[in-house]
Amino acid sequence: MTIFICPGIHAPELTDNLIENLELSRDRLLILPSTIPPYSGIDVLNFLNKNSDRISSLLFLAFSAGVVGAIFAALAWQSQGGKISAFIALDGWGVPLTGNFPIYRLSHDYFTHWSAALLGSGEESFYADPGVNHLELWRSPNTVRGWNNTRHYKTCCSASEFLLKLLQRYDYLPQSSDKIE
Repeated sequence: MTIFICPGIHAPELTDNLIENLELSRDRLLILPSTIPPYSGIDVLNFLNKNSDRISSLLFLAFSAGVVGAIFAALAWQSQGGKISAFIALDGWGVPLTGNFPIYRLSHDYFTHWSAALLGSGEESFYADPGVNHLELWRSPNTVRGWNNTRHYKTCCSASEFLLKLLQRYDYLPQSSDKIE
């Protein structure tokens, strides 16, 4: 499986920080370059198609404006016969999230979480409490505390714990990972 990272419009160093914070192996990542507009679904899809020889199954990890292009590309990729394990949107406020694959939403504060959920909250969600700066959720998920929400329960955790749990669920991390409690 490949994790496709579709950042927002920000310095690439913030995405590097995310990768380091989550201790992701770069050999399993495909990262949208900053030269491609992340909000352009066609451009994101073209990038995926150009790199399709590296892809068997995709897990989308998108942030901010990148959620716009990534959800379009995910739906188009799937319609072309591509396999999508899951779609994780970080601060994709105002972006309707729907698809025939598991969807998860993370938000930098409760208002963003609540209002974005009107457009689809997904299987599980996370919101920061107390709220944090928009970019902090992407750059430093290990410092962001909040709530993991499902239909049946709500638990306190960090954004990185929530993300790592999802990556483990979709076989990106070993099931016995000591990163997750």
